[in-house]
Amino acid sequence: MKVLFIGGTGNISTEVSKLAIASGIDLYLLNRGRIGVEIPKAKFLIDDISDAGATSALLQDHQWDIVVDWIAYTEDEVERDIGLFRGKTRQYVFISSASVYQKPPSHPVITESTPLHNPFWEYSRNKIACEERLLRAWRDEGFPVTIVRPSHTYDTILPAVIGGGREYTLIDRMVKGQKVILHGDGTSLWTLTHAEDFARGFVGLLGHQQAIGHAFHITSDEILTWNQIYQAIGEEVGAEPRIVHMPSDFIGKQEPSLYGTLLGDKAYSVLFDNSKIKRFVPAYQAVIPFRQGIRRTLAWFAENPARQVVQPETNEMMERLLREYGK
Repeated sequence: MKVLFIGGTGNISTEVSKLAIASGIDLYLLNRGRIGVEIPKAKFLIDDISDAGATSALLQDHQWDIVVDWIAYTEDEVERDIGLFRGKTRQYVFISSASVYQKPPSHPVITESTPLHNPFWEYSRNKIACEERLLRAWRDEGFPVTIVRPSHTYDTILPAVIGGGREYTLIDRMVKGQKVILHGDGTSLWTLTHAEDFARGFVGLLGHQQAIGHAFHITSDEILTWNQIYQAIGEEVGAEPRIVHMPSDFIGKQEPSLYGTLLGDKAYSVLFDNSKIKRFVPAYQAVIPFRQGIRRTLAWFAENPARQVVQPETNEMMERLLREYGK
């Protein structure tokens, strides 16, 4: 199969790219070539997808079995993709987000038929708009879309609430014995999925004729509390986390940048029903438990001190929240 990934070198997509190539896929990666990730045997097309005219000229002689857009976030961007790939691909895969599911949830078990509604986070509302536009294109003109909704997937990011992601701030604070912040009382349930596990389910959907017009989430079946997540991280770095629990709405009010990611996502317990992806990809099973996965993530950070970025702004935010909450 001849496959185009728009992006393909990010936290999730790097592992997918590697597995796709190992599975015999003829993989092209269209991106700006700035991240510096090496994916042997992939063919790189250096381009800025936001310049639709230049991209159209670059791709005009290509036909694709599959196109995956890892970086589209707005309805305008998927509209551009519909124009670029109409009649030029047998399957178009849109990377949405599990944060599109109803918040707050009316039922704790999330299936692909759970309503899409998120009044708290613009990012999620934009993803919902993208899904609706693509499904309309599928219904009206047969545009061959498949929608995939990752949840909290990690590999080269630190899965945390504040001070994680591309940062090392949370780890730095834990090691120094400084206080770290968790929302609620830390007992809400959460699912973390290693990118290598996600890749197994995702690659199984590529070229799957029956997946057209469908949406899927792909997550681990392991369920942890946020307290357990932070305890596991602390144990791996040899530190006992000094956790301060704060209400999510307090954090969101004090720091609007965190409002969407908490009230629109991490504040609620969610249990993902993965029966649909297992029906379509019978071999799919997440096999990397968090304790093993976080060890690999921390080892990745340890390989290169330049990755261990401690952000003064994040430290200042956490200290400000601690002061305000202490009042």
